Amino acid sequence: MIRLQKYISECGIASRRKAEELITNGKVSVNGKIVKELGTKINESDAVVVNGKLLKKDVKKYYLLYKPREVISSSKDEKGRKTVVNLIKTTDRIYPIGRLDYDTTGIILLTNDGELSNLLTHPSHNVEKEYLAKVKGFFKKEDANKLSDGVILNGKKTKKALFKMDRYDKKSDSSYVKVIITEGRNHQVKDMFALLGYEVLKLKRERYAFLNLSGLKSGEYRQLTIKEVKQLYSLK
Repeated sequence: MIRLQKYISECGIASRRKAEELITNGKVSVNGKIVKELGTKINESDAVVVNGKLLKKDVKKYYLLYKPREVISSSKDEKGRKTVVNLIKTTDRIYPIGRLDYDTTGIILLTNDGELSNLLTHPSHNVEKEYLAKVKGFFKKEDANKLSDGVILNGKKTKKALFKMDRYDKKSDSSYVKVIITEGRNHQVKDMFALLGYEVLKLKRERYAFLNLSGLKSGEYRQLTIKEVKQLYSLK
């Protein structure tokens, strides 16, 4: 037996929270009967219909992509730009977990597993994301300490993080800074640097939890192993 909202989420129709809204709003039926109670449990052989569509549970797929620049972290783009989904050869309906900016490169995960996506993006789980940022000018140690301790962005303080100088390129007057955060606010790393007057010239996400880009070139991808998926679920 499985909870109805979990089943809907695992079918890739919606997040579990959105699935709960669909249930309470009378948009879900099980074996021909409308179900509005969130505690309802079903068998996977039951006929579940959401907004008139019979659900079919997809085989779970998990991909790790080395995202290039100028690619949108979305399933589709209204402006017709290339998306991360376009780079993966599959007929499965997958979507990215979280986002990377259009001009940010590096690791991004894609899946059709709504439960894992919710787990990894929920702020309470403190999943580490590691970046290498190239910023204009010399990155001062006191600024590294300020950003690591947390700063106010849009009225809310950022969580403890790590900002550490990796190296300084005198010729180009730019610093390479290692950044580790556990949040996923839009443009967070760039906005934190900007708050102290640093322009981010390049940004690359090199690690997501324990996963890295080893063996991949920009634009390449691989499927996650069963062991890696289990490790991600263990981050609860």
